[in-house]
Formats: sequence, C-alpha cells, structure tokens
Amino acid sequence: MRVFVTGASGWIGSAVVPELLAAGHQVAGLARSDDSAAALTAAGADVVRGSLDDTDMLRRAAAEADGVIHLAFRHDVAFTGGFAAAARSDRAAVEAFGDALAGSDRPLVVASGTPAAPGTVTTERDGHDIDPDADLTDNPAQARGANAEFTLRLADRGVRSSVLRLPRTVHGDGDQGFVAMLIATARAKGVSGYIGDGSQRWPAVHRLDAARLARLGLEHAPAGSPLHAIGDDGVPLREIAEVIGRHLDLPTASVDPADAAEHFGWLSMIASLDQPSSATLTRELLDWRPEQPGLIEDLDKGHYFTT
Repeated sequence: MRVFVTGASGWIGSAVVPELLAAGHQVAGLARSDDSAAALTAAGADVVRGSLDDTDMLRRAAAEADGVIHLAFRHDVAFTGGFAAAARSDRAAVEAFGDALAGSDRPLVVASGTPAAPGTVTTERDGHDIDPDADLTDNPAQARGANAEFTLRLADRGVRSSVLRLPRTVHGDGDQGFVAMLIATARAKGVSGYIGDGSQRWPAVHRLDAARLARLGLEHAPAGSPLHAIGDDGVPLREIAEVIGRHLDLPTASVDPADAAEHFGWLSMIASLDQPSSATLTRELLDWRPEQPGLIEDLDKGHYFTT
C-alpha cells in the first residue's frame, strides 16, 4: 500500500515509518519543516509538505493514498493552554480524511488515548459514551475522545477506520514524554517523588510495539475497531519513582496530594490519576504481542538517565 502518515517524523511516527517500509509499503509523510522533510527522506519515505491546518492538502494526500495513519496532534498548542484548539484542528483533519476515503473501504488509523476510569482496568469496550457531535467547549479534555468516536463512526461511510489508543507512556530510547518529565522533576527537587501511596497505575507500551500495532491496524483491523497499544496494563507510580531514585542516587518519598501541584507542576494532574488499561481484545483480534521491554526494564537499561 501507499500510506499517508501524519506525525511521521515524531516520536511514534519515526518508528511507524520504518515499520511500514520494512513490511513493503510505500510511505508519504507529512512534514512541516525542512528538518522533518530531511528525516523522512533519509528514512526512505516520500515527503508531503504542509501542516494540519491545510485540510485541502490533507484531503488530496489521503485521496492519493491506499490508506492513512494519522498520528499528528498539536501538542505544542495543547500543552500551553490550547487543548480545545488542538482538538478542533484534529477533528478537521479527521473529517478531511473521512471525506477523501468515504466509500472506498480504505483504512484510516487515528491515534488517541486510552479512556480514563480511575480504579478500573479499561478495555477496548470502554470510552464509547462520548457523543462525537457534542459541544465540548467546556470540557476540552473529552474532545479528543469525541474525535476518536467520530473516527470509528466513519465505518458507516465506507471507511475501514480504527483508533490506535495509546497509553500515557510510550517509552523507549529518546523518550521526552511524561517519564522524562518525572526524571527532570526528581533532579530539580532532589527527591524522586510519588503522590500519596503511589498506587496510581500508569499503562505503558514500547514505541516499537506501538508502531507494529499501527501497521497491523492498517493492514487488518475491521472497520470501527478500537485498538489498545498496551504493553504494561499499569505500573504503580511508586515503582517508577523507586527506579528513578535508584538510578539518580536520590531518596524516594511520598508527596502529599495537597502539595502535588507545587512539586510536579501541571504534571500532577497526570501523576495523580489511576488509569490502568488492557489490550486483551486487541491481542486476540490482530494476534499482536508486545515484544519489547516493559517500562521498568526499559528504565533499568539506563538510557533515560544519560545527560
């Protein structure tokens, strides 16, 4: 297949592109910058210059492809107070892809997150109670979930749509996500902290396992499939903090929930949530099995702690 990939030079996309190429697919990757374009060319992919804001270009690129993997999300906007705007941009992109692929039974894989139901191990059957057409201006945190539901409903328009639900931690050498932020906080504070008793569970997956699932979803997922890219169902925050403390030679300590925002900053909102998730149904559907190290084993490899 010729596959159009957004976010192709990003953390997950830069693993998805070689995964696709190794499986014999052709890849056309979206690139906003010269650096991204150069990285895609070096990887062996074709380059489509543009941004998520250019929906006409996205529609054309999807129409010329045999399938689409949409990984890009405007995190730079989302994490500076503009999550609602980032979600609107994401919706516009998915709508453009849906228009281009309607009636063709061609695949569309869209990245999203696992649903949050504190204290419950969520599955692929959860998180479908969001109305994709609801006005979520006052609840932007659910807006990306609404976009995911919109994606799944494209199956009714003849699109072989699936949603790649990613956990809060997609780890590996080079990760600059939430675990790297916990490590930076520990260095700055002189203690590797966890909130309360540290029982909050973090689902995780290695980026190479996530990339393989993206390819399998493209190739084989039935229309309307939610896919869970979960390697570890839930790693307790205290266990993560203990590994970080050991590698940095720092004490590990509980942070009172009342002091969490001061200690962790905005990351406290993430660190305080218990959000375990399962991929049992996805493994059965696509015969996908994580092959890479789990989060704790990956942390113990030491690459997170090199400076």
